[in-house]
Amino acid sequence: MKSANTAVTILGSTGSIGESTLDVIGQHPRYRVFALTAYRSVQKLFEQCLQYQPQYAVLVDEAAAQKLARLLADSDTRVLSGRDSLKTVAAHVEAGIVMAAIVGAAGLDSTLAAVNSGKKVLLANKESLVMAGELFMQSVSRSGAELLPIDSEHNAIFQCLPGNGSIKTGADLATVRKVILTASGGPFLDLPLEAFAAITPDQACNHPRWEMGRKISVDSATLMNKGLEYIEACVLFGLKCSQLEVLIHPQSIVHSMVEYNDGSVIAQLAAPDMRIPIAYGLAWPDRISSGASMLDLAAEQTLEFRKPDLQRFPCLQLGMEAAAQGGTAPTWLNAANEVAVQAFLDNRLAFNQIPDINAAVMSKIPCEAALSLDIIHKADKEARLLANELIVKANHH
Repeated sequence: MKSANTAVTILGSTGSIGESTLDVIGQHPRYRVFALTAYRSVQKLFEQCLQYQPQYAVLVDEAAAQKLARLLADSDTRVLSGRDSLKTVAAHVEAGIVMAAIVGAAGLDSTLAAVNSGKKVLLANKESLVMAGELFMQSVSRSGAELLPIDSEHNAIFQCLPGNGSIKTGADLATVRKVILTASGGPFLDLPLEAFAAITPDQACNHPRWEMGRKISVDSATLMNKGLEYIEACVLFGLKCSQLEVLIHPQSIVHSMVEYNDGSVIAQLAAPDMRIPIAYGLAWPDRISSGASMLDLAAEQTLEFRKPDLQRFPCLQLGMEAAAQGGTAPTWLNAANEVAVQAFLDNRLAFNQIPDINAAVMSKIPCEAALSLDIIHKADKEARLLANELIVKANHH
């Protein structure tokens, strides 16, 4: 057992993962909240600070931070602002565990700061690994950080793999034939393709099984989320692309599976509730209650599995291709997709144009080795500029 009162920093505490993490922490006095961070959600962060009384609260947006500081003037919580402050609380000597739950590329630097400080890092920010996979994993082994994946699929794979290291690599995979990544298929699994052009942001964000933020909900609807998770799984577990398979599983009960060379398949099953992988990550190698409902298999509908239709979901294909290419290819794809999804959410791009923008950016990619953070940030910036140009052109046609 950990000693009482482990201090936890939550990067991105006002998003769905952050809120679920606070919910789990609130059930267990062995954890206390050290720092909470958000981009500019003043009111929500203020309410969280009143309830959990962290030592630090960080808002990236300067004006929002000033407003929060006024609201918290009578409390013991110190308010910081700016991106560098995210790195400060992530690396702070007092924080034992860091939940990395900032969405998108914006979470990379602070997540890496936590890794470089040798923390126990609960990784819900898949984009960190998608963008900077090799560098990220080198930092993990150099610093001695414990890295625990929080995405339900990677958490499931982690639980099904042999051994009990924080991330299993190399020799541990000797008996593994393949890893099966499951995908819900999102809300449009059976929608006729000709209806895709008219899909609205609200329809795309209405996931049949999971409650998630808007960006990840759209990614789930295009299956880009699975493309990014495919890249993440290769990096995280040291898998070759040939060892990874994606299956559509609409019920979201089997979160992923590992097939061994003797024909055994080990799966992790649970209700679709992010508090389960969060509780697993917080307490690992122990287990604690998550507050989620227990799985009632007799009450569940039939569990079904099918191969993904890559014509219907070209974003998944793009993710697989970027994983095979390596280098800066995943960075380009992630950046293009973030821009395209935001344009869709802002009603500047049709749903069925998201994969077109991603593919167009990828086709122009001067792929290079992702040897430094500077190269990665440069590739990210170039891809965003290009994606924005293409969206403007698409709107003029």
